[in-house]
Amino acid sequence: MSSLHKTHKATASGFTLIEVLVALAIVSIALMSGLKVSGALTRNAQRQADVLLAQICADNALNQLRLSQQLPGVGDSRVPCLQVERNFEVALTVRTTPNPAFRRVDAQVFDAATPVLNITTVLGRY
Repeated sequence: MSSLHKTHKATASGFTLIEVLVALAIVSIALMSGLKVSGALTRNAQRQADVLLAQICADNALNQLRLSQQLPGVGDSRVPCLQVERNFEVALTVRTTPNPAFRRVDAQVFDAATPVLNITTVLGRY
């Protein structure tokens, strides 16, 4: 009779189905959280790359205005910008300022009609 008692005691020391299901639920929640964080980090890295390329486009367009050595005319214009095989577009808006020797220039960079970056600067007469 003691051998039967020992066998029954050995089989009762495993995990129950409820315990296994609870452990699986905890692991799945942890994995889903990790997946969500990983996705957020990937989107953030892509956003940083987009902003860097847009910054280069805006700087190029503004430097072109600076190098023209004349005060830019008031109005709106669009300049295409190819960076890393991606087509950006820079919308330049030139407005007057209270001082006629300066112009306010707003540069807004778009990627497929989606705004990526806005920069505002003041250009003076050279």
